[in-house]
Amino acid sequence: MTELSRSAVERIMKKSGAGRVSADATTTLADLMEEYGAFLAREAKKMSDHAGRKTVRGSDISMAAEMFK
Repeated sequence: MTELSRSAVERIMKKSGAGRVSADATTTLADLMEEYGAFLAREAKKMSDHAGRKTVRGSDISMAAEMFK
């Protein structure tokens, strides 16, 4: 079960140019988005730990995303 709503993922897909979206495509993309998001969150946490902070900042997330482009 995904944490992201299917309707939100479907809106993202449609804004990206998809005319019609199957339920399977929505679920698959939601699962992948959650996996990637969790990965980025773990990497961002490492960065905040290294900086001596308990708080993960937006800049930590951005740096993690840049590292794995």
